Amino acid sequence: MRVGLRCDAGPRRGVGHLVRCLALAEEFLARGADVTVFGTVERLDWATAELAARGIPLLPGPDSAADLVEAARRHELDVLVLDSYDLDPAGAGALRAAGVYTVAIIDGDSRGQVADLYLDQNFGAELPGLPGRLLAGSGYALLRDSVINARPPVAPPATAVSRPRVLAFFGGTDAVGAAPVLTRVLVAAGHPMDLTVIVGRPEIEAEIEDVTPGRGQIIRPVPPTTSLPALITGADLVVSAAGTSTWELCCLGAPSALVCVVDNQRESYTRVVRHGLAAGLGELPELTAGGVAGRAARATAARTLHGLLSSPQRRATLTARAWSTVDGHGRARVVDAVFDAVRVAVPR
Repeated sequence: MRVGLRCDAGPRRGVGHLVRCLALAEEFLARGADVTVFGTVERLDWATAELAARGIPLLPGPDSAADLVEAARRHELDVLVLDSYDLDPAGAGALRAAGVYTVAIIDGDSRGQVADLYLDQNFGAELPGLPGRLLAGSGYALLRDSVINARPPVAPPATAVSRPRVLAFFGGTDAVGAAPVLTRVLVAAGHPMDLTVIVGRPEIEAEIEDVTPGRGQIIRPVPPTTSLPALITGADLVVSAAGTSTWELCCLGAPSALVCVVDNQRESYTRVVRHGLAAGLGELPELTAGGVAGRAARATAARTLHGLLSSPQRRATLTARAWSTVDGHGRARVVDAVFDAVRVAVPR
């Protein structure tokens, strides 16, 4: 089977689309498929290195419906996965009409795409009335080998520590500049901590270095790393954006506090927090607002963080619910569905 994955990544778009396509690519490769990624990866050396290490070609990404069909024919693709908010929605229907099995990865909104298979990995997702088959919910979460291999066999217990290890990260590039904001909120929580902050851009690092830690607090900015799963499993608390990394945190059983940083995360963020898979810190515009409203939002988030840092039981409750919700087999279920539909027998 010849599989293409169309996605983009960069400082403006972030890396979520590429990360979940990479997870699918790893599963397709494990089943003996030939895989190519089509798209643009800007200023992300670690991401292009991840593709190169797996022998996955990265080719320019066609955008229009006609160009998508032409690329699929030129590369003799059996399957093309579309993971983008920017592509022409007509592309999926054009590919399908051309005989290419088309998978659309969506986040609540199909954007009018007419695909053979829709995948919405968000917790509690459902979108009836689509013309093709829908795989919906966190049972289909797309996770990379590095995350699956790091998953603990049981939900890890939380232990009482005087200075908890905290990890904060907000996507591969922190496109919206959340790290400095949440670093200040963490400091305002007033609890001792050893805080590691992943900084996706030099300007973010400069802002982090301007934050003065409180008593018993250490702030350590580090660049994006392929060792992120190890940092997650080694943390007593993780603070992150409510994007695709949510499912990695759940799979690893990380006690997490999430912030909604962009509008398209709001629905998933609300569901995850409501069901107790993670604590909620609010939305980034609220946390950056001026005046009384902004101060109140930041104070509420700081109280939530202090409660988590000071209570192993609260953290353990989040861990148990998160770990049991995402089992790490989502990508296998997706690829099973593709192989069944395309009727290609590939040994498991």
